[in-house]
Amino acid sequence: MNQTLEAQTREAQASQSPTPEPAQSQSIAVEIYDQIYHLRGTDPVYIERLAAMVDAKMRAVSAHGNTVDSLRVAVLAALNIADELCCARDRSDNLAGSLQNSQQSLRSRAGNLSHLLDELLEDRKVG
Repeated sequence: MNQTLEAQTREAQASQSPTPEPAQSQSIAVEIYDQIYHLRGTDPVYIERLAAMVDAKMRAVSAHGNTVDSLRVAVLAALNIADELCCARDRSDNLAGSLQNSQQSLRSRAGNLSHLLDELLEDRKVG
């Protein structure tokens, strides 16, 4: 998990600043579902945000279920998060496909307009 957090933290930092500085991995204590976890990463704010999201999801699952077993709550929360991730990936893929189609359409229209403009300019030269 630590490697994933470190990789995601590096990606988040790289997208925020044009010249990322080498970041030092540090330990941060977070509370998830009344348990303290010591995680390592380069961006404590990002790690705290992730922990808060997991905590909220676990509490929501617990509130809607009949189980008090924290492992079961964690697995159900993980399934909910995985579902959200899959849906977000599907939306992203659909948007990427739409964008690609739009780009192809625009290129085609630009090519047609360029051709028409060339014809018009050629007619003016002749006439």
